[in-house]
Amino acid sequence: MLRLYTEQIAIQTHSRGLYEITDQIQAAVRRSGFQQGIVHLLLRHTSASLLIQENADPQVRQDLERFFSHLCPDGNPIFQHRYEGPDDMPAHVRTALTQVTLSIPFLEGRLALGTWQGIYVWEHRQHGERRSLVVSILGE
Repeated sequence: MLRLYTEQIAIQTHSRGLYEITDQIQAAVRRSGFQQGIVHLLLRHTSASLLIQENADPQVRQDLERFFSHLCPDGNPIFQHRYEGPDDMPAHVRTALTQVTLSIPFLEGRLALGTWQGIYVWEHRQHGERRSLVVSILGE
């Protein structure tokens, strides 16, 4: 019989960049007590996002950041919305181009990620924030 387990996780970021949360999500799966099912994640923000990305070579994360900095630079004069500074609207655009939800299956109590895959919160603001992540686990 399928059951639902839900919790919230706070993630403190310090500056723009990718913060791996794979271990925290795996710990939530353990706390659920389920052996198989699906984990659904919702990051409750519009200036940070979630993604699954390579967790072996840090250059991948650095290259992603460089690409997005080139694609959507801080202080770009095309943006009118600058309420919280020059990185405000670029952070929203970065989030719109990525995602704030992820769903990941798990089997035998383990996330079904590939060998080099990790789950990340991608902070798009220059300064740190306390980010709220809702973890919903449907399983048995």
